Amino acid sequence: MMGARFASIRANERGASLIELALAAPFMAALLIGMADMARAYSLKLMLEQASQRSIEMVENQRSVQTSYSSALTTEATGAMTDAGYSTGNTYAPDAWLECSSDGTTWTRQSDFNGSCPNAGDTTARYVSMRISRSFAPMFPSRAWPGADANGNITLSGYAEVRIQ
Repeated sequence: MMGARFASIRANERGASLIELALAAPFMAALLIGMADMARAYSLKLMLEQASQRSIEMVENQRSVQTSYSSALTTEATGAMTDAGYSTGNTYAPDAWLECSSDGTTWTRQSDFNGSCPNAGDTTARYVSMRISRSFAPMFPSRAWPGADANGNITLSGYAEVRIQ
């Protein structure tokens, strides 16, 4: 009688799908959360890049700030990030430089944006760039993520650069 009871329990498959679901559900949930985190991070990175591009475009449209690009870029980038709803926690790194070339293929970076090339016949190129960085906190922070800090946050940045002359 006891052997027949075990045989009927062993042959019964009614709970098999529930057990399979219980085994697969944690992996599916981890995949879903990971995809949501990646989408949030990508969205933030795209917004940082758009704010960097916007700051350069707005400064270029002004044309009156050619001697102080750094402060003008930072002002415009701050406005772009505030408009996007991220007014605090951002790091701004504006840059402006001059490059000189005597043959058009080898360029030398100069430190003074408003200066001139050492040789009178050199070709000049002036550039401005803006890098905006911000810390991103995943739903499940971990130090195992690439580039994560001790708290599990990841620093994302957007970068834009343009040659203006």
